[in-house]
Amino acid sequence: MNIQLGDKIDLNTFIQVARFKTQLEFSENYVARVKKSRSVLDIMMSTDEPMYGITTGFGALCSEKISPQQTAELQENLILSHAVSVGDPLNQEQVRACMLMILQNLGQGYSGVRFEVLDQIRLFLNLNLIPWMPREGSVGYLAPEAHLALTLTGRGKLYKNGELRSAQEVLNEENIRPIKLQAKEGLALISGTTSTTALAALALYDMQNAAKSADIIAALSLESLEGILIAFDERVMNVRPHPEQAQTASNIRRLLKDSELAQLRHPTKLQDALSLRCIPQLHGAVKKVLNDALITIEIEMNACCDNPIIWHDQNQQEVISACNPDSSYVGIAMDTAAIAATNLAKMSERRNNRLIDGHLSGFAYFLIQKPGLNSGLMIPQYTQAALLNDMRILSHPSTIDNTPTCGNQEDYVAMGYNAAKKAISIVDKLEYILAIELLSGYYAHHFLPKNKRRSPPMQVVILALEKRIKISDKDTYFYSFINEIKGMIHDGVLLKMIEDKIEKLD
Repeated sequence: MNIQLGDKIDLNTFIQVARFKTQLEFSENYVARVKKSRSVLDIMMSTDEPMYGITTGFGALCSEKISPQQTAELQENLILSHAVSVGDPLNQEQVRACMLMILQNLGQGYSGVRFEVLDQIRLFLNLNLIPWMPREGSVGYLAPEAHLALTLTGRGKLYKNGELRSAQEVLNEENIRPIKLQAKEGLALISGTTSTTALAALALYDMQNAAKSADIIAALSLESLEGILIAFDERVMNVRPHPEQAQTASNIRRLLKDSELAQLRHPTKLQDALSLRCIPQLHGAVKKVLNDALITIEIEMNACCDNPIIWHDQNQQEVISACNPDSSYVGIAMDTAAIAATNLAKMSERRNNRLIDGHLSGFAYFLIQKPGLNSGLMIPQYTQAALLNDMRILSHPSTIDNTPTCGNQEDYVAMGYNAAKKAISIVDKLEYILAIELLSGYYAHHFLPKNKRRSPPMQVVILALEKRIKISDKDTYFYSFINEIKGMIHDGVLLKMIEDKIEKLD
């Protein structure tokens, strides 16, 4: 079923288009408001009023007047001169996300672009024609988007069926006429929080999925280590009433219901280590940050982040130059989300360490039958440590930096793009760290007493892993196991199998 743009979209709808390639169409309201905005701009251009980026230059050149005859040339020059991002390109889903955000941003009806421009982007999405967008060199907008804008005009490069070719060649093959940009359109295509929001939305979706998966994986570790469930008691949560903490504790109780390994109290110990009994507190704090980020990202998805905006109502028409392209909201949200995700990884690595350390777990060292002759799961924990080190480096906030640009016309710069870009890298590493913990939890299962039953949800996880991973009592190629489990986390397979069993996790 196609998705119709015109009303507000949420993160799940966004993912359907960016990741799963659902086809797009426009509502009548979408088309009407875009055309109305353009008609207002056309009227405004018939006056002598200076309008930023339309009848003037850009940035520090905003006092330079542009004649009506030069407005189209101005837009062409803009995207040529601004297409200077460098390095490796954004991947397919990241570019699709950027195109979708441009449609959402400019489709609010305050940007003055012609409908034909947006319809061409929609066509690219539906045909899965992917502009080549180098990913490095943005302070929040402009350069990567300019590479995208070039392809609409027949310049630049496009991926078709995974092959990188000249945009003009692909357009000819598809019988698509290149767009000749007119007043305001080049500026509108590159000025906004579109790429920042696009990358942030992808990262946030995966972070939320990873946070729920972390509850499942933590429950398996807790059960394997015969943890004490009194720490997750509802009464404990009631006296410190953070909603996400209580929800996490509820998740763990549901996941471990009817377990004969993890029980309310333990016969010989009063409490577990913090990486076990503090799961509701840390996981809950992470989820709160991600929930707050979701509010920010979904507002940004459904906003006009252009400059200038074309304001129009029954009584007033005006071109207003301001700064909605500022990426502070998204950047600060993703800097914070990156810190939260790193904390989730930090606790996962400590739980994994308890599983593989024979002194702490009571199992054979590194969960292998003959340690010494075999290394077992010794080195995956090294991998966790290295990934975690990377995550800690990447958790340094982008948005606290400031390097003025544009001859000091842009003397403050938000740096939100880098915050969103590094959040994608962080969640990828988080998924690997969680996968390694789950691999250890699965191996630990084979050292548990056979006369004690796992909880039904945990048994579902074990059975799913048994179908994918064959345990040996000797060293084997663990790399493939890690990637298999990482895929289960990223693709939502792990979460779905549990929610099919016990309904939706909080």
